Amino acid sequence: MRLLFLGDVVGKSGRNAVIETLPDLRSRWKLDFVIINGENSAGGFGITEKIHMDLLDAGADAVTLGNHAFDQRDTLVYIERQERLIRPVNYPPGTPGRGAGLYAAKNGAQVLVLNALGRIFMSEMDCPFRAVEQELVSCPLGRGADAVVVDFHAEATSEKQAFAAFVDGRVSLVVGTHTHTPTSDERILPGGTAFMSDAGMCGDYNSVLGMTPEEPLNRFLTRVPRERFEPATGSATVSGLAVEIDDKSGMARMVKAVRIGGSLSPSEPEFW
Repeated sequence: MRLLFLGDVVGKSGRNAVIETLPDLRSRWKLDFVIINGENSAGGFGITEKIHMDLLDAGADAVTLGNHAFDQRDTLVYIERQERLIRPVNYPPGTPGRGAGLYAAKNGAQVLVLNALGRIFMSEMDCPFRAVEQELVSCPLGRGADAVVVDFHAEATSEKQAFAAFVDGRVSLVVGTHTHTPTSDERILPGGTAFMSDAGMCGDYNSVLGMTPEEPLNRFLTRVPRERFEPATGSATVSGLAVEIDDKSGMARMVKAVRIGGSLSPSEPEFW
């Protein structure tokens, strides 16, 4: 199975780049399944139902979120009817939406998509390790699902690496999101799980984490908020991770960072 994961979509620039690029990638790379983190797609904060549908129309099979999941207030309502929108599984009981979804890939495989929030330098949530463990017990790889992907939305690289070690051999892919900066550590772990500490963002990298530099600089220099953060509007890089998953075992066979367009050095999977 050929799977593509795209990192945090930031603002209009990131949205447009993904919507323009993804249809060609699905066709050219013969992708079976696509996951996009969309938690910064609405002006940098949260996601609207229209944007969610636009990402699905462009070729996404599932859209994951993170700590900005409910920044757009109407998300509390529409998330219940959008079965392909996944918020972190370790939100407290009673939070609207779902933290996991089982979906059919183009090749017929059943893909379990999980989203979890880290706790280091983040708002306190239920334990992501235990929350994901419960889902894996309910729908184990090889019995309940043919592939399992976890979007681990976290600040600390140590927590992401520890989580990957925790589930190695039991999921197909653990990919970190949230820092908006792609790491160069994509690899297959000893147990067969593909891993990357952070997929980066789909947005304008001539910025401060996808935002125009003026207000972030102001806050670093004065510690006094002056204006809202505004997404940068320059040429965006589509960043993420391409993974080939063995159809029989559900383990990763090959993995490669993806960077297309914008200001970062390009990277595409040679194995396709």
